[in-house]
Amino acid sequence: MITPDYSLYLVTDRSLLKGWSLLDEVRKAVKGGVSMVQLREKEASSREFYELAQALQAELRELGVPLLINDRLDIALAVDADGLHLGQDDLPLPVARSLLGKEKIIGLSINKREEARAGEKMGADYLGVSPVFSTPTKADAPPATGLEFLASLRQEIKIPLVAIGGINKENLKMIKETGADGAAVISALMGTSDIEGEARKLRQIWERN
Repeated sequence: MITPDYSLYLVTDRSLLKGWSLLDEVRKAVKGGVSMVQLREKEASSREFYELAQALQAELRELGVPLLINDRLDIALAVDADGLHLGQDDLPLPVARSLLGKEKIIGLSINKREEARAGEKMGADYLGVSPVFSTPTKADAPPATGLEFLASLRQEIKIPLVAIGGINKENLKMIKETGADGAAVISALMGTSDIEGEARKLRQIWERN
């Protein structure tokens, strides 16, 4: 199993890519400093999702970067992905764990303190705190939790916390200062004209702080 580094966590969204190759853009992002990738393609058919996951897993395994699959346990199993990311309305975490095994990474999205406590108790490997800021990439996102909530969770929750939602170069320093273990980004990287360069800037901000 690859040791997880949650610091700069890319969540994919091909709709932002302007026709560019997902595989090529992810490869460039990793070269720039992305340490973990989640394949999240809500509009893809099962076959298309599987083929994307298979290609990404082969690429990322060579690069030593974990691939997590959003929601789709069947796809995660089919391509032997490094893990799975679940939402509050997805398959229950204990069920996913029983099928994936203890060696795989399972993350859980949370928006409330009680969800965070429950996720830690159920054995999540990390919690995705979402959304920290308002975000345009998820129309049904709940209200933003804010930095104070993230910082207060860090005082209580022992497992890694990954912030997501509206994160960019301007606010990444504030995320790091809360004690979060990582920041997940979508639009701050996907679809930018220089994804490698933008990833490098985010990595530098994270490492400086």
